[in-house]
Amino acid sequence: MSSITFPYGHGHASSSSVSINDSQYNRLSASYEPPTDTSSFQMNPLSSHPPRTPRTSIMSNGSHVFGNDIYDTKADSEEKSQAIEVEDDEEDEKPDSSKDRVRREDVWRELLKSANGRDKAFKLLQYSMKMYLLFHVAVTSSRVFRGQKRPPWEAELTKRLTSAIAGFSLTRKCLILFNWLPPLTSILAQHSTDSYPTQKGKQKPLLHTFLHAPPPVLLEFINGLADDAATFSKLGIIGKITGERAGRLADYCWFASTLVNLVENSVERSVILDLQHQVENRLYSESMGGATTKSNPAINKLDEKELMRLRRQDYWIQITRLKLVMDLIFVSYDVFRLKRAKGQAQTFAGLASAVLSSAKLYDKHKNLLSKSHTH
Repeated sequence: MSSITFPYGHGHASSSSVSINDSQYNRLSASYEPPTDTSSFQMNPLSSHPPRTPRTSIMSNGSHVFGNDIYDTKADSEEKSQAIEVEDDEEDEKPDSSKDRVRREDVWRELLKSANGRDKAFKLLQYSMKMYLLFHVAVTSSRVFRGQKRPPWEAELTKRLTSAIAGFSLTRKCLILFNWLPPLTSILAQHSTDSYPTQKGKQKPLLHTFLHAPPPVLLEFINGLADDAATFSKLGIIGKITGERAGRLADYCWFASTLVNLVENSVERSVILDLQHQVENRLYSESMGGATTKSNPAINKLDEKELMRLRRQDYWIQITRLKLVMDLIFVSYDVFRLKRAKGQAQTFAGLASAVLSSAKLYDKHKNLLSKSHTH
């Protein structure tokens, strides 16, 4: 059977094409040198597709080079956003250093503007003088100085300090006059919002609202009235016997309100400690688990800030509890009419209470000033 032959056979064609392609590849590879700048896209010179002509963007005149952001997943973008939030929180914490820039003179100026601040300042002066006189009497009555002759100015100084202590005591009582107005306002507000009418269609009497008021509010109201009556007695407005009875009633109210405040303080601290343990457990679990794809640095940062806030709040709750204990020791001597070491115990308790309450009020005004400076 005859066969048809072609001018160029299969083997000839393939060998010639391979040789041509090999020669072209050798020539191009010899002339091609890899670019030193690999930051931008480079066209492969051996590619059979010609490069496209770049067009100018209609959105902007400048060129934009896309990075790896277009290949990021949703989780990566969330992690980046959380990292940015953490950095923002760190920047927000920097203005807290303004608290250190608040001058003590400014804090005391703001503190002494209020009647409560002046009361604390006078209390510090009053019980500091009492403590000095206590030590002075203890030293002069000791065996070492008992037989020695005292200078004449010492008796005059003691007399002046005693008069100043009595003056500060009366001044403080005048500063807290009409302290029954805040609880009265609270009771009247509750009475006006009472929506339980009687059978005759009239509102419940005011006495019913007073009797059903919260015990701390009612004790504060009665204590304020009794304190005012005792102060008016010292000023000579009302009789001495009435003033003594009012002072004794004020002591009983102060004793009861101190016990109530101690109970509230214990309950509040238990709540704060529970929240603090919850935050500590979350932080501990996160630290033991290590850094994973599910870890959230923003939430960890918030937990750390919350833990610091709770610890600071717990610290001042303990300061308040210690101050209430000092008040309880002081008023117990008057309520139960204790005589043994009354002057020493009341002087020490009064000075400690003055220092603790002044420190708490000082910190409050310092925080207010630091916030006003940051804003």
